[in-house]
Amino acid sequence: MIIAHDLGTTGDKASLHHDDGRLVASVTVPYPAHFAAGGIAEQDPQDWWDAVVGATRELVARTGTSPAEVAGLVVSGQMMGAVLLDADGEPVRPAIIWADTRAGAQQRELEAALGAEHAYELLGHRLNPTYSVSKIMWVRDNEPEVWSRVRRTCVAKDFIVLRLTGRLATDRSDASGTNAYDQLHGTWSDEVLTAARLDPALFPEILDSTAIAGSLTAAAAEVLGLPAGVKVVMGGGDGPMAAVGSGVVAPEDGAYVCLGTSSWISFAADAPLHDPAMRTFTFDNVVPGSFVPTATMQAGGASVQWIAEALSPDPARPDTGRLTAEAAAGIDTEDLYFLPYLLGERSPLWDPEARGAFVGIGRHHTRAHLVRAVLEGTAFNLLTCIQAFRESGAAIDRIDAVGGGAQSDAYLSVLADVWGVPVRRRTVVEEANSLGAAVTAAVGLGLADFSAARALSEVTAEFTPDAARHAVYAERHSRFTDAYEALKPWFAGRTH
Repeated sequence: MIIAHDLGTTGDKASLHHDDGRLVASVTVPYPAHFAAGGIAEQDPQDWWDAVVGATRELVARTGTSPAEVAGLVVSGQMMGAVLLDADGEPVRPAIIWADTRAGAQQRELEAALGAEHAYELLGHRLNPTYSVSKIMWVRDNEPEVWSRVRRTCVAKDFIVLRLTGRLATDRSDASGTNAYDQLHGTWSDEVLTAARLDPALFPEILDSTAIAGSLTAAAAEVLGLPAGVKVVMGGGDGPMAAVGSGVVAPEDGAYVCLGTSSWISFAADAPLHDPAMRTFTFDNVVPGSFVPTATMQAGGASVQWIAEALSPDPARPDTGRLTAEAAAGIDTEDLYFLPYLLGERSPLWDPEARGAFVGIGRHHTRAHLVRAVLEGTAFNLLTCIQAFRESGAAIDRIDAVGGGAQSDAYLSVLADVWGVPVRRRTVVEEANSLGAAVTAAVGLGLADFSAARALSEVTAEFTPDAARHAVYAERHSRFTDAYEALKPWFAGRTH
């Protein structure tokens, strides 16, 4: 058996799999995140570890699995964060997670030294305050007492692998999400680290995602309730893992969308895809030698979650399903638009100063109109990303959906109509990341190859676009982008 963990923003989605990757059971253990004004987004790494321990024990107990049957563990995790460790491998402060946008000054310092276009060619990504290296610089520049204790840095899943094995390492997919990784040569970039004034010794060794990072230490085995010596596969970032969990392991497998807290569209490719306008970016894949061109918006599912919480009597228990169903019941937003930039924006705008906005709201608009506008706003933003891919030569003629939002018929129908391509739901949606991790572990343990992923998640529903609605949405998409352009100076002036 293989146990896979996916460290998301809201919790650890853990799953138990047969050694061929087939899903047996899953469990989610939630943990908090701290969001505050000024672009702050943080979590306590100890909460991640406690969730991994609790989820592992629950999976084994609930399924009646003998601990001796567990052949391996693997971790997928949220990307682009910064976990800062002392000499003993303990965090010196809360982790700065992907959504944090405080490091604008540090990003500008790097851009001045490297040049935006050169950095994009080198890294496969734009320089942006949401990436790890700028966050590390921010701590150095703003928290000198904390910085004096920092000896190593890593991202979320690497911290868990360290707790499991005692070895600090990362993989190529997560390394490629730091803004410090030379994608052309597969190493940490001396050029970037020199510009950042950071010691390369801060950064972990880089392994393939399928590499055996080590075995459970005696201490980790005891707390998890598993035998010491269970193999731990390195694993990778949640974006590339979701591709594998969606059955997307090669270019011919097409594109997928993950409708999680952040939402992204991606596909497998044999080489990085560089957009002349730098709207999209490319991660290294967990499939060795492969890449995943990606466009990620900061607040996809987070926008839907926010409006549901805001409109529900008890924000702790939002009735998202009912609100979404109401919004899908023949509602026309009547020229109401929502800009889904609650956490700033990565693709396609790369504007950390952007914020959410309802534009065109009138006295006649109801909560159903508001929710519908949120669904359409996320769809419009992702349509801009699809257009960027096509302008760079990618063919996208259907999109498979995973993530929590993929459970909603109403949402997938809106996406199909806005995008003008069929959108298909797969068997595994909530556990796509951990399924991808389980397949990666099976490959690393010599039990399977990546092609096995195609048979582990099947298409269960297809939403075909309505031609008339798509034509209307094509016009409305232009008004959506115009609304952002009109407000962009106001967003920029808000903090000055």
